[in-house]
Amino acid sequence: MTSAPPAPRSKVIFVNRYFSPDQSATSQMLSDLAFGLAKRGFSIHVLCSRQRYDQPLANLTAFEIINAVTVHRVWTTRFGRDRLVGRALDYLSFYVSSAWFLLKMLNRGDTVVAKTDPPLISIVAMVAAKAKGARLINWLQDIFPEVATHLGNNPLPRSVDAVVRRLRDSTLRGADMNIVLGGRMREFLEWLRIPAAKIRVVENWADNDGGIPGGAAGAALRAQLGLAGKFVVGYSGNLGRAHEFRTLLDAAALLGADKDITFLMIGGGVGMTALKQSVEQRGMCNFQFLPYQPRTTLSDSLAAADVHWVSLLPALEGLIVPSKLFGILAAGRPVIFIGDPDGEVARLIGPAKAGVTVAAGDAQGLVRQIAELKSDPGRRESMGQSGYRLYLDKFTPQRALARWIDILGPPASVVPLESPSSGTSI
Repeated sequence: MTSAPPAPRSKVIFVNRYFSPDQSATSQMLSDLAFGLAKRGFSIHVLCSRQRYDQPLANLTAFEIINAVTVHRVWTTRFGRDRLVGRALDYLSFYVSSAWFLLKMLNRGDTVVAKTDPPLISIVAMVAAKAKGARLINWLQDIFPEVATHLGNNPLPRSVDAVVRRLRDSTLRGADMNIVLGGRMREFLEWLRIPAAKIRVVENWADNDGGIPGGAAGAALRAQLGLAGKFVVGYSGNLGRAHEFRTLLDAAALLGADKDITFLMIGGGVGMTALKQSVEQRGMCNFQFLPYQPRTTLSDSLAAADVHWVSLLPALEGLIVPSKLFGILAAGRPVIFIGDPDGEVARLIGPAKAGVTVAAGDAQGLVRQIAELKSDPGRRESMGQSGYRLYLDKFTPQRALARWIDILGPPASVVPLESPSSGTSI
């Protein structure tokens, strides 16, 4: 009598439009997690497009294995983000290709993890998961269509929007678990009457390759830009429609006479373009703008500033969490948050004494905070150290990986996690 063949190993399939080698924020988070899980024995697959975030015409290979992660890149249109109609077609083609792939690849007992790029991909994932007996986990980086509505760029007619929200809510209720990024986002899902047992907070993270952070004076980028002796207020990452910058712009104008203060803006996005245009129109000389820096030099570029600012439109609290905060904490730098005093960032940095919060629109208040931090190096150092301790406690990649393993359930053999204080990637 012959024995039956062993049951196929269950898979975890992540769905997101971008994945390594793409370097966008959602891709970096997913790549870190996927590689970490694969390293510890999980069968990890990623379903994504062949595009890059900033290169819509890129045509990455359709299938490859990267660090034991099996990557499936499906066909989509490639119009990019510049035009609404083109972006909608890119989304639609990804929905169709993803549905076909998931229905073909999912087996009973598998897990599909739907991120939020493109928006509402969880609807496709839920249909496929139910049809194939797989479980669904939603990993919410933002919440659509509410974000689009608050930003004034929701293209959906009101009747269609209402239907979309009901479908979205059904995927949240029907999922095995919904992963959110913070307490305010959890509160929003609870307001939607999603069962508390189906919501878990797993914060995004930063990878501190540099170990214990040093002083700003030692940063190579600071020396390259000739910023020795300056007080540098930094920003790093995407400055988009969700991020308020007028408060900073007005404060920088008020501080224009102080030649010792420089505002170093690193990154991109529609907000960064608008900020740069405003600076040029006003003839302001206390700004420097740089493009995105390679991830390999991110620790040094973050270290180049004495303090960093983070912002979020107050209306978007509970819908988005500015994940750039975690890299700032890992770099041991004080945080100036511009936004809701009861926002997610404010709730983190205030009790931890890792930074200060300024209400959106309060340029005079921001001027006072910058002046006080500039004049008090001891306070800056204390805030930076507190922020680094907060990072070690809540925002290391190892902590996030352990929480994901707890949610997914460990595979047959799990490689032990490294110490959270080691500064290594997951």
